[in-house]
Amino acid sequence: QVQLVESGGGLVQPGGSLRLSCAGSGFTFSSAAMRWYRQAPGKERELVAGISSLGGNTNYAASVKGRFTISRDNAQNTVYLQMNSLKPEDTAVYYCYAWRYGSTLGWGQGTQVTVSS
Repeated sequence: QVQLVESGGGLVQPGGSLRLSCAGSGFTFSSAAMRWYRQAPGKERELVAGISSLGGNTNYAASVKGRFTISRDNAQNTVYLQMNSLKPEDTAVYYCYAWRYGSTLGWGQGTQVTVSS
């Protein structure tokens, strides 16, 4: 059974940093592309960043480019999202997502990130 467990969310002041982690199990992690999505209250879920199975390719939403970095450690079955220069508009629930060959493997339960002074 596919499991994705996020951690690392919390409350941070504007300009601060957080690192989210997502640990995967129940599937061959190194063969899955991974993404981070977020959903703010009253808004649709949006793609934040993605990384290919071996980490050679990444992509970012325009709103986070230059501030967020996605990475992965396939030996630890974990994908990360380093978030710097956080803004109040980054406040959302952040979800980890795994997919392979165009098919969804699973979603995490989400972790809350709140950026506020």
